[in-house]
Amino acid sequence: MTILVTGVAGFVGSHVAAALLARGERVVGVDNVNSYYSVALKEARLARLRLSPDFHFLRLDLADREAFFAALAPEFDGITEVIHLAAQAGVRYSMVDPYAYVASNVMGHVVMLEAARRMPKLRHLVYASSSSVYGGNTRLPFRETDAVELPVSLYAATKRADELIGQAYSHLYGLPQTGLRFFTVYGPWGRPDMAYYSFAKAIAAGEPITLYEGGELKRDFTYVDDIVQGVIGCLPHPPGAGDRARLLNIGNHRSERVMTLVRLLEEGLGRRATIIDAPRPVADVEETFADISAIQALCGFAPTTPLSVGIPKFVTWFREWNGV
Repeated sequence: MTILVTGVAGFVGSHVAAALLARGERVVGVDNVNSYYSVALKEARLARLRLSPDFHFLRLDLADREAFFAALAPEFDGITEVIHLAAQAGVRYSMVDPYAYVASNVMGHVVMLEAARRMPKLRHLVYASSSSVYGGNTRLPFRETDAVELPVSLYAATKRADELIGQAYSHLYGLPQTGLRFFTVYGPWGRPDMAYYSFAKAIAAGEPITLYEGGELKRDFTYVDDIVQGVIGCLPHPPGAGDRARLLNIGNHRSERVMTLVRLLEEGLGRRATIIDAPRPVADVEETFADISAIQALCGFAPTTPLSVGIPKFVTWFREWNGV
């Protein structure tokens, strides 16, 4: 049996693959290792995975459907689960290069679904959606039954498109799939474009950081190990015949001020931040907060890492990786 993990050189993908390998699974990983952020960081994540003889890596771009099918087709008969995490990430960058989001998040998703329906032993496809689909919703916590027709960024729109396309493939081909709406994931080996990482880098260098609305914006910060627990926990629970395309929140069920994050980084790095206050950008929402009762009922998902524990773990890794 083989589990396919796309976006395997990415933050969440590399952690998920490492956990699968640790429990003895065979993992085929796919990633195009693009230069959106540090290629060296992505290669270092892959180097850790390559230590396992059960890891097989394919450097592929999902949006290149011919190359993807040609390289992966020999694995189709053995793949039993797919964890599809490959995507162009970042809310603000979607205003800079919208084409990259359509190519990776929409075309790449369709290519993955087309491949999945040709895998005869496939039991479940789990893919990454995002809390961004909730847009400007103000009723908290966010529930899977909330309306999601008003995205406030192109990134969010592409993720909502993925959910709708998945629903169509479920109806047409009976493809069992679960879309996970991730809430602000952080931790070691994280993405340098994320706020917590860029804040840490600036604080360590004595450079100013920009906080919106005085740091009063709130996020459901979710530690990566908890996310991995939820992603893998969903695998043996494909949706039933009644609804083959399920959507679930996966978060910490705790909304915390961004300023709290900054104070924890200051404590861990031993330096005070120089703060520049600015208005909230139009693509940012005021608060995120996940209702996780559905995923808890499905697989017993129970995040255990508060920000006060997760940020020190990130800082320890950050110091080592950046030589701080």
